[in-house]
Amino acid sequence: MRDGDEPGYLTAGSAAYRLASRILFVAGFSTFATLYCVQPLLPDFVREFGVTPAESSLSLSLTTGMLAGMLLVAGAVSDGVGRKPIMVASLLAVGLLGIVGALVPDWHGFLIVRALEGVALSGLPAVAMAYVSEEVDPKSAGVAMGLYIGGTAVGGMSGRVLTAVVTDLGTWRLAVGVVGAIGIAAAVTVWAGLPPSRHFHRRPAGLRELVKAWRGLLGDGGLLGLFSLGFLLMGGFVTVFNYIGFRLAEEPFALRPAVVGAIFLVYSFGVVSSPLFGRLAGTYGNARTLAAAVLLMLIGLALMEPDSLWFIAPGIALFTFAFFGAHSTVSAWIGQRATVNRGQASSIYLFCYYMGSTVAGTLGGLFWHDFGWTGVAAFIALLLAVAALVAGRLLLAARR
Repeated sequence: MRDGDEPGYLTAGSAAYRLASRILFVAGFSTFATLYCVQPLLPDFVREFGVTPAESSLSLSLTTGMLAGMLLVAGAVSDGVGRKPIMVASLLAVGLLGIVGALVPDWHGFLIVRALEGVALSGLPAVAMAYVSEEVDPKSAGVAMGLYIGGTAVGGMSGRVLTAVVTDLGTWRLAVGVVGAIGIAAAVTVWAGLPPSRHFHRRPAGLRELVKAWRGLLGDGGLLGLFSLGFLLMGGFVTVFNYIGFRLAEEPFALRPAVVGAIFLVYSFGVVSSPLFGRLAGTYGNARTLAAAVLLMLIGLALMEPDSLWFIAPGIALFTFAFFGAHSTVSAWIGQRATVNRGQASSIYLFCYYMGSTVAGTLGGLFWHDFGWTGVAAFIALLLAVAALVAGRLLLAARR
């Protein structure tokens, strides 16, 4: 379709839809590879820099915290500038900062770079969600969102596994530098291949318009429930992966870093569950699908409690499978419910999502220090119990 033609939606099965899905998969891959590449390196930071486990988690929490805050700005900027330019600039800056981070010699300098990466990363997640909501045919949006989130799952998995393996063979600095180079390659890919926006309408990005948009979105009780789920579900998810590495590195497991990093291969289940739950939501409704996903997360968490890899491995797999299904369902639901200001709706949801990662991921270190894995699991169970109540309320509201 030429620029002067009547714009149409990207529909499932079309060449443009397949191209956009692949490019968004690459964008999600690079974003989450950068964000979570430090997670298996937390024990390395403890050894090299002499920090505590909770302090080492700041290398992730600072990034997600800055990302969360800046998402509120990025959504407004993209509403005024456009989706694709923001995504390209974000990926390029993230890649360059990743290479800088690999060269910084001291702990505080590394934390500063990781914080700046959080700022740069803010230009992609909410903007990509808004792009899907605007450009993809509504009947195909759930699957397209699932494919994008599948890319984030593969990125999160690959970033963790790659850094664990490269660190085992070389150094953690080399591993972080490789992830930075991947970010630069992703920026070029999005710039060259992502179809241009055809349903984007530029909106004023001033403070008055921003406050007006937030007031309208936060006045919707259903959206408030969905926003809170971002905090609760992501908080529980990132806490599991922040501290499961410490558990597996200690007795009775005493696993090597590369073996611990292999645990993150379970992220591949997210590639399957994200589009699958998108289809299930189209068949059975968002509320039922979401409630089922939260229940499966609780079952997965319970399986992780025994000191046996025969329970821990399937528990992590089920927990991950269900989390990405829930995240995919909520993300698509927000795009459907927020008929205007979708960029801002996605930004608020992801603000809550990453604040959950920041707050819960750091608090989990206190539970680990005082109570070990049992304390961490109890903390996560509390977050998921509240999430189950919210999902139940949304299900009851959907039946009325």
